[in-house]
This record gives sequence, structure tokens and C-alpha cells, in this order.
Amino acid sequence: MKRKTTIMTSAIAGLIALGASGTAPASAAEKPEVEKCYGIVKAGKNDCQTSASACAGTSAKDGQPDSWIFVPKGTCDKIVGGTTSPKG
Repeated sequence: MKRKTTIMTSAIAGLIALGASGTAPASAAEKPEVEKCYGIVKAGKNDCQTSASACAGTSAKDGQPDSWIFVPKGTCDKIVGGTTSPKG
């Protein structure tokens, strides 16, 4: 009986270790580069302040020229209406 318990415990521990190895936090070196993309944000979905507000999530309208979100570097130029500098 003790042998079965030891084998079962070892098997469960192995599965847990195997699962945990795939969920380890990424190091700073693995983080993708991002850039601010202005003019493409839906109302209330901006990442940070605008000229009219000081908080994330407060853009007043879709496509507000001074509101932005982070996107992977090089993506903003591929989005219709997106620009890496504030419109104005």
C-alpha cells in the first residue's frame, strides 16, 4: 500500500512540475517592444492620459486624436488612422 502511495505522489508531483514549467514568468528580455498608437482607440479604452483627462479609460469618443493604446512595435503604421504621434 505504501508503494502505491509513493508512486502516485511521485506521478502527481511530476505532472505539477511539468505544468509549472510552461507557466514560468517571462523575463524582461522576452517582453515584446511596444509603441503608443494614437487615434485608433474606442471610447473609454485608452491606456493613459489625454490632453483632456488624466486617467486611462477616459477617452470621450472613438478615434479621439490624442488618446492612445500600446501596440506591438511596427503595428501602428499598419492600422488605418493610427499614428505614433498625437494628431492635432
